Amino acid sequence: MTTVGALEIGGTHVAATAVETSTWQLIAPVQRVSLDPAASAAELLDGMGRCARSVQATDPALTLRSWGVAMPGPFDYERGVAQFTGVGKFESLHGIDVGAALQQVLGGSRTSVAVRFGNDADAFALGEYLAGAARGTARFAALTLGSGIGSCFLADGRPIAAGPDVPPGGEAHLIRSDGVPLEDVVSRRALRAAYRSATGVERDVKEIAERARAGDAAAALVLADYARGLGSALGPYLQRFRAESLVVGGSISGAWDLFDAAFRSTLADPALAIAISENSERSGLIGAASFA
Repeated sequence: MTTVGALEIGGTHVAATAVETSTWQLIAPVQRVSLDPAASAAELLDGMGRCARSVQATDPALTLRSWGVAMPGPFDYERGVAQFTGVGKFESLHGIDVGAALQQVLGGSRTSVAVRFGNDADAFALGEYLAGAARGTARFAALTLGSGIGSCFLADGRPIAAGPDVPPGGEAHLIRSDGVPLEDVVSRRALRAAYRSATGVERDVKEIAERARAGDAAAALVLADYARGLGSALGPYLQRFRAESLVVGGSISGAWDLFDAAFRSTLADPALAIAISENSERSGLIGAASFA
């Protein structure tokens, strides 16, 4: 039996737990700490460290000597060094050895603690493969839809990041749509801007989805355009990769039923199996544990 710590770093918070890797079950309550993406490096590292330490505090008998961390990019995952610059988040961490900082916080000078990193979208996909909607699926793609778009193309449990069958780096946000970055048309900010342009009213995505359910034609059209933009950009890769299914997570996935038809209308195979993650955070933490 091997128990490891898992940290999932999001844009505005960090979550942590302990995972039993023989069963991929969470064996400690999930701890969460808010993060300000514009905070100082010291504040960000303190938040990550406090969240991780709080997991160990839930059970005095819990000893975690290995941690896996799911981290958004740009990040040097092998060296554990942040490379955030020009992305509007965590800029203060640029050039900092986050791995060494977390090792010090979690182990101190007397205890050796291993900290290993992986991409957050890869972590989500691996969690769905190990214990979620894609368990045992040989080839599938995973998307996280929120402030931006995260993606992973998984073959036999291994993320594929290169080759003609996947987007550049395996990352959908690097796709260009009509000459502009995909996130200019498929993101929270793009949805909000499109609704504002159509109605003159500022609303967040949750409100736009609620209004679409209530019959707001402008809200429904904005969501359909979002889905068609996503499907047009991603569809060719799903076909070339021979994906058996697509798993979708992230905050915007809760509105998937509102634009599923529009998304499918762009695909070569409109009958592609699509599953919505039951718990994106849980999958991300399980995937993070697999890095440990």
